[in-house]
Amino acid sequence: MRKGLLLLAALSGFLAVALGAFGAHGLKTVAPPALIDVFNLGVQYHFYHTFALIALAFAGQWLSSRLLDWAAYFFIAGIIMFSGSLYGLALFGSKWFGPITPMGGGCFLLGWLLLAVAVWRQRGLGETSA
Repeated sequence: MRKGLLLLAALSGFLAVALGAFGAHGLKTVAPPALIDVFNLGVQYHFYHTFALIALAFAGQWLSSRLLDWAAYFFIAGIIMFSGSLYGLALFGSKWFGPITPMGGGCFLLGWLLLAVAVWRQRGLGETSA
């Protein structure tokens, strides 16, 4: 297990819950429903990738690959860029956050691809000899 990554995932989960609560209660008075939906999408993807970070922290027990570290870096970057840009768009209404969102989505995709490659390259993972 990667203790530092698990700690980061726990903090990310805390932040996702706090932001989700803010989105559910605090935004109602300051943002229109469409922007609240944008904010909630950011929270949703924030949670998905927090869970992915937890999985990566434990996957290190079975997969010894630098690719897992890179997957984690890309998930973290994706949370910051994808979810962060949606939070910014919903809170400030600034359109300059828009181009950042797909870059964060690309980071998410790369993270999942790196995890897949790490699994693919691992020899003997869950295989039994007949």
